[in-house]
Amino acid sequence: MNKMYDMIVSRRTVRQFRPESVPRLVLERIVEAGRLAPSAANLQPLEFILADGDAVCREVFPCLKWAAYIAPAGNPAPGREPTAYVIVLANTQVREKGFEYDVGAAMENMILAGLTEGVASCWLLSVDRDRLREIFTVPMTHKIDSVLALGYPAEEPKVEELKDSCRYWKEADGTFHVPKRKLKDLIHYGKF
Repeated sequence: MNKMYDMIVSRRTVRQFRPESVPRLVLERIVEAGRLAPSAANLQPLEFILADGDAVCREVFPCLKWAAYIAPAGNPAPGREPTAYVIVLANTQVREKGFEYDVGAAMENMILAGLTEGVASCWLLSVDRDRLREIFTVPMTHKIDSVLALGYPAEEPKVEELKDSCRYWKEADGTFHVPKRKLKDLIHYGKF
């Protein structure tokens, strides 16, 4: 099998992290992977705030909402919070709209780059942008798009065949289950 393919198909969102910090050099490599992602017309409107260290992580954590289907059971437990975050910004002076495609490419690059270093992640869009803007003094020329939570994993979510609902669930033992559609149900050959 192909190692890259295996890594991609085994990737899962993680919401429980070990309390050990990710080294700054590793975090910078993750952001570098985001920086080098494809960008429409090569305009490169994205900028990144790297937030690590206990004090700043404690400020960011309450700005995030986790696993809405099962809240609050999907929230990181005390002592299992992420140890770093990347806040993804779009410089609206470079591009006002359409930057979301760039964000998707950058996020996937960062998520996969993290995996190569044993770092797990959770991409969060339900965030308190006003509070994050205040914490990090983000100018109004920059839109806060989303946040990537990072850390070493303390759980191993399991993929399940999607049957009746796309809602994920958590067992009493903490095992997180994520239903996914079957390939045969969504692939179309040559025409719809």
